[in-house]
Amino acid sequence: MALAHQLVANRPLLPTPAPRVPRASSISGSSSNARQTLLRWQGARAERRSPLAVARAASSSSSSSSQMEPKSEGGEAAAEEEGEKQPYEEYEVEILKPYGLKFAKGRDGGTYIEAILPGAAADQTGKFEVGDKVLATSAVFGEEIWPAAGYGQTMYCIRQRVGPLYMKMEKRFGKWDGAAELSEKEIIRAERNSGVISNRVREIQLQNYQRKMEQKMQREEDLRMGLRLYKDGKYEEALEKFESVLGSKPEINESSIASYNVACCYSKLDRIQAGISALEDALKAGYEDFKRIRTDPDLENLRKTEEFNVLLNKYDESFINENAINAIKSLFGFNKK
Repeated sequence: MALAHQLVANRPLLPTPAPRVPRASSISGSSSNARQTLLRWQGARAERRSPLAVARAASSSSSSSSQMEPKSEGGEAAAEEEGEKQPYEEYEVEILKPYGLKFAKGRDGGTYIEAILPGAAADQTGKFEVGDKVLATSAVFGEEIWPAAGYGQTMYCIRQRVGPLYMKMEKRFGKWDGAAELSEKEIIRAERNSGVISNRVREIQLQNYQRKMEQKMQREEDLRMGLRLYKDGKYEEALEKFESVLGSKPEINESSIASYNVACCYSKLDRIQAGISALEDALKAGYEDFKRIRTDPDLENLRKTEEFNVLLNKYDESFINENAINAIKSLFGFNKK
């Protein structure tokens, strides 16, 4: 196993975000028309202000109109508040490996699609879009369906699945809480066009920095807990923690060590293909302790396979160079006695 103290420090675990609330009743047509009229009036007043000021005025007028208008089926204000939390469209799909999907962990702990490989199984279905959320998947074996309770557990099911993978998805149309940081460039461009310079850019930079630090603290805590569970022989629970690290945009050294630990877990569970795949992820992320890889008892089950040797020979430059030197010596007869 990789060493925990290389990455982590004692820091508290972050609180879990509150669950999403279902949509309330829709807004009536009459109140909606009144709100649009008021918005146009507010927009005319803000015509000579900066784009950011106009946006703030529109937001303020929307809030005011919800209080002034008559309430319908529970009230305009309640409907607007719940409208932002409305459920998205759901769909179901079944695919085979290799899936051609890259996943990421959202700030709500859920599993989201970060990238789709063109031409792969997922792309050929025509259903997946970047930002879609995983709601449920097939269990590792059989026909049982497991809810996507957390990122680590969901990734464990996806990696380990034997046979076709059933996925219940939520179409988010590219809108998810981990999709991107707030755009500084867009704010700067708007302010330059309006001739107004504010502290908004500094606020965005501070928010982005705080978000990165929160994610880093969570990754460190997950890595600590994963190592503790691994030492206790709870390999499946440790996997969830290491997968959680990988899903929250880790730094390169965090990614390589977490992937290596994932490979060790799969080796212990005798899940050879998943272990080889995780080990390759570690090597791609820059893990270069080849001596450890070749001698670590935790990888013993992987080392018994031909795939292991092929993989190591591909990335271990010292091994490649040694073979090249021996080939040159043989060519010129230096190895002959």
